[in-house]
Amino acid sequence: MEAKQKSSLERGQWEQDRVDYRTKRNYFWFIVPSLLGVLLFLFPIPYGGKITIGVGVMAETIQAILEPILPGLMTGILVLSAVIPIFAKSIKPKVIMNSPFMKQLFYINTFWMITRMIGALFALMTIFAVGPLIITSDVTGGTMLYALVPVLAAWFLFAGVLMPLLMQFGLMDFIGTMLRKVMRPVFKLPGRSSIDALASWMGAGTVGVLITTKQYEEGYYTKREASIIATNFSINSIAFSLVVISFIGLEEYFVPFYLTVVVAGLVAAFICPRIPPLSRKADTYYEETGKQISENTPKGMSNFQWGVERALEKASEVKGIKQVSKQGLQTVLDIYFALIPLVMALGTIALIIAEFTPFFTYLSMPIVPVLQWMQIPEAAQAAPAMLVGFADMFLPAVIGAGIESELTRFIIAAISLTQLIYMSEIGILLVKSKIPISVWELAIIFIQRTIITLPIIVVIAHFIL
Repeated sequence: MEAKQKSSLERGQWEQDRVDYRTKRNYFWFIVPSLLGVLLFLFPIPYGGKITIGVGVMAETIQAILEPILPGLMTGILVLSAVIPIFAKSIKPKVIMNSPFMKQLFYINTFWMITRMIGALFALMTIFAVGPLIITSDVTGGTMLYALVPVLAAWFLFAGVLMPLLMQFGLMDFIGTMLRKVMRPVFKLPGRSSIDALASWMGAGTVGVLITTKQYEEGYYTKREASIIATNFSINSIAFSLVVISFIGLEEYFVPFYLTVVVAGLVAAFICPRIPPLSRKADTYYEETGKQISENTPKGMSNFQWGVERALEKASEVKGIKQVSKQGLQTVLDIYFALIPLVMALGTIALIIAEFTPFFTYLSMPIVPVLQWMQIPEAAQAAPAMLVGFADMFLPAVIGAGIESELTRFIIAAISLTQLIYMSEIGILLVKSKIPISVWELAIIFIQRTIITLPIIVVIAHFIL
């Protein structure tokens, strides 16, 4: 597979073997869908008093329309996600066993089956308000089923179906070639990774992770590159950042606040790939696909010319709308039946630990003297917020809202956005994906990002407040 996909340049005879992809059909398939993808995923739109993207407008619209029934609808899907694998294991129906996609979705091992059962059970207990309060309360199961799951369901419905506009028609090949000279030396990444970051920045971090996992599985990122992008570039959106700073009562500081987050995040994105565990990740491609990328520019061609050439070559592979639509639909089904049950199960457990146990309070005790040394007021109250974000990204803001010091609240809000790794959503996305990164490694990266970004945030905060 890898040998077949090597470019003519890599074989040293690019001019002789060159295929002319400059046809009207290829230009159409590159330009029109790619422009539509940019408009939907990367172009900022003011909507509902905030900045979002076209996919976000679609998601929020459908979420508002289906709000009364969405939790119940997703509970039904969670139940099916747990029941169908039992049926598949016991009966082995041909409709599942003869379809590679259906088989990988429903013919699963015991661990994933139990996880889906737990997710379905938590959803049923929450929607019918039966069982222990620690599972069904508004801050645990209620948060997952009524707040997070509907958002994910709406966002991923449109992101999954429309994401091929970014990846299948040549846009990432063009952008990758154009930005390679910036992304490779600074962040040790291919130029196309900038698309992941932009989609996160304008839309949602989960969309960035979804793009990254698909690019890895299709052979465009190595194990190391995919791990770096997913843990350093799947940044929280501008819209969510505004929600956090407003919730914590400092919306008048939004511009310096977000600039602080950007500066600290860029420093972390520069350092983290150069230290373990990310620096030790294998620079090899997904074994089932092999390498599918070449951003090197032939002599005598500009980056722009080569970028267009690569984009047209990619566009030439498109067989038609039916093929692309099928890929998008399969992505949505995989998210609904495999990912969301995992989010419901592990996210609820993470919130139970954060809300009903002193785990993070005890774990954060050594941080108190450090915060005091940094002259952060109410250090003892702020310390748990430095770590609780590993469970869920919004928990630091919940803790910070009760703190009097504006300086401390500013720091908590900023650190919650620069840590990036939270198990209720991003972490579970990565664990479920084929990117080789473990929960333990995610915890280490979370701590690294905290250690790197906290001093930067504190210094800037002392200047601002």
